[in-house]
Amino acid sequence: MPLTVAAFYQFVALPDFRDLRAPLQAFCAARGIKGSILLAEEGLNGTVAGTDEAIAALVDEFRRGTLFASRLDNLELKFSDAATMPFQRLKVRLKREIVTLGDPAADPTRQVGTYVSPADWNALIAEPDTLLLDTRNAFEVAMGTFEGAVDPGLQSFGQFKDFVARALDPDKHKRIAMFCTGGIRCEKASALLLARGFPEVYHLKGGILGYLEQIPEADSRWRGGCFVFDERVALGHGLRQLGADVKPGHSGERGQ
Repeated sequence: MPLTVAAFYQFVALPDFRDLRAPLQAFCAARGIKGSILLAEEGLNGTVAGTDEAIAALVDEFRRGTLFASRLDNLELKFSDAATMPFQRLKVRLKREIVTLGDPAADPTRQVGTYVSPADWNALIAEPDTLLLDTRNAFEVAMGTFEGAVDPGLQSFGQFKDFVARALDPDKHKRIAMFCTGGIRCEKASALLLARGFPEVYHLKGGILGYLEQIPEADSRWRGGCFVFDERVALGHGLRQLGADVKPGHSGERGQ
């Protein structure tokens, strides 16, 4: 029986995040949900898989249940399918950040860049004065990316701030459009760029996965496969599994 895979995140104040771990773990375990969920004071980030009924129950708990008390009112959520369970086990972890950048200036709860829908993305990145920036790790970029995108050559997302300091200039790079797998890294990256004085910062809402889900292949500017952090390895247009090999240099860092 096909399984549903849910990728989700939201930057939101969770001062009680430590207290959420045990009940969230129990909720998922009781329904056979497997995957990884990160909890931090700045929000949550996860990718999990289970039956349609189990994932629907989890999403309902996020949105209307008592555990998060209506705080997940802007949850970024994407669904895809898997023929078999893509995760070995369930992990609910406490972290300092739900995506690690290591710069306190990057606070998505305070400011983020301008969201661009998949429908409007092609027009934005076709403009000649737009710097198109892939914020993912180098091995992910090697598997697939948008035409004309700059690869910062990152081994981990924490190196992004060093790339910005070394290679970008607010006076030269007036308009920057960024993308990542599901949107979470771009939210934090856009907050960093705005804090450092870059005037126009855009990011793809829903990330590459949202784009591949919504944009027909005939109209797409995407080339290759989109690496995902589970046993499906890579997804293509329509979020179909490609089954590509992981490129050398995979650091094991999880992200969206």
